[in-house]
Amino acid sequence: MIVDMPKFIERESPYWRELEGMLDSLNGKRVLDLEEVERLHYLYDRAASSLTRLATFTSERRTYRYLEALVARAYGEVHTTTEPVGKVRAVFWFLTIFPQTFRRWRRAFHVSCLVTAVGMVFGGIALAVDAAAKPVLLPFEHLQGRPSERVRMEEEAGSTYDVMGNSKASFSAQLMTHNTKVSIMTMSSGVLYGLGTIVLLFYNGIILGAVCIDYILDGQIVFLLAWLMPHGVIEIPAILIAGQAGLVIGSAMVGWGSREPLGVRMRKIVPDAATLIGGVAVMLVWAGLIEACMSQYHAPVLPYSVKIFFGVVELVGLVYLLNWSGKQVVK
Repeated sequence: MIVDMPKFIERESPYWRELEGMLDSLNGKRVLDLEEVERLHYLYDRAASSLTRLATFTSERRTYRYLEALVARAYGEVHTTTEPVGKVRAVFWFLTIFPQTFRRWRRAFHVSCLVTAVGMVFGGIALAVDAAAKPVLLPFEHLQGRPSERVRMEEEAGSTYDVMGNSKASFSAQLMTHNTKVSIMTMSSGVLYGLGTIVLLFYNGIILGAVCIDYILDGQIVFLLAWLMPHGVIEIPAILIAGQAGLVIGSAMVGWGSREPLGVRMRKIVPDAATLIGGVAVMLVWAGLIEACMSQYHAPVLPYSVKIFFGVVELVGLVYLLNWSGKQVVK
């Protein structure tokens, strides 16, 4: 291929200088937003392509050496990190990569919320209309009696552990294991073109709606909030995000508006789905600890106002994490 080298250098050199300027700014630990990071990648790829073209022109050795050094420097910025590894890197991932991925697929999250909400309405109405359906809607032994009776027993016992006889550690581990299994199943069911995920979200919504209406109709709203909020404001969104990941997989399976092969579509979304379910796992670990150490303790041991306030603080923190955290990338 014949290349007009003077014109080529004249056309590409502004991009090289822009890349060099961005690299110089990074030496001062300047903050890059997402658009600047994408621009850095673009300039690096363009400079690397120019370097390949110049390699065959012995008359441009000076330009070649300059560009070679520039590309090597850019490679170091793009593919390496000066951040500490281990715990610090994991925190950076959770506070930056996870929320960025969540926002990229926000529409799938909204669908996940909608399906669950419809399930909640169905479950609540079904129990309100036919109380005899409670064993079917709530297939859990500890939810079969009247809520007021359960509240009385647990307040008299002081804590659920006096009734259940379980230690905090074992109960917390059981909760984490169960919720993680549910989340993975909700996500992986997305391979059924998203239908499996929708069914599981709807079913979880039915249970949640039935529980809520059962306690509300029995006049136990304060107990319900104090029981569910400390762990539920994290656990329930975690299940919804797992549903979000399942719907992302489902959309790739269906391939609306895309002519790419299924394998290509799946390779594109697998990193995002893995990031979402990884964030879900972290959230469920926290929710399990809180459920074992706080949610299962009731008044007079732990005032309901304290538990509700703690849940509100958690919810505010989660909303900030998902909507605003990670909007800037720090080098």
